[in-house]
Amino acid sequence: MRGSSPKAVKAIPTARSTSPIKLRLAGPITHDSIVDGDGLRAVVFFQGCGRKCEGCHNPESWDFNSGIEVDTNYVKSKLLGLRGQNGLTLSGGEPMWQAEAALEIARFAKEEMGWDVWAFSGFRHDDIKAGRDRATPAMWELVKELDVLIDGPFILKKRDLTLKFRGSKNQRLLRLDNGKIVSIE
Repeated sequence: MRGSSPKAVKAIPTARSTSPIKLRLAGPITHDSIVDGDGLRAVVFFQGCGRKCEGCHNPESWDFNSGIEVDTNYVKSKLLGLRGQNGLTLSGGEPMWQAEAALEIARFAKEEMGWDVWAFSGFRHDDIKAGRDRATPAMWELVKELDVLIDGPFILKKRDLTLKFRGSKNQRLLRLDNGKIVSIE
């Protein structure tokens, strides 16, 4: 099963020189997280979310103009400096609103670091695939790179603290293969 164990890195990777994409982060890239997916994970928190879910655990990440402006090469260089991580989690805010940058980072984590990639999103998988609910083609390209997508907005009335990696019963943990749902938890 993909992502079930750490993947060996071929050699010490270096950040490729590409035209970096600007993005906004809600704060520093974290590492050694055990609550944002399976294993020990690096987490990139994207700035900006228009859903403003009641009870959100990250309301400071809502403002699209706040946070820290960086570029994708900066994020890649920070990821290169991390050791012992099993994967990368894209969270927020809402990573789908910065899908082009998130896609570049996800591909880098998979190809250069050998990590699996998870994302949390208030968008539903089927809406992204169909281009509904303001979804863009870049969002679908990002979903196709993910190993796991936790989809759906947080709904306070459906809050359930017993769910693994989710906050409310409407949210699904989707294991993916090229965007196709392999299993639903």
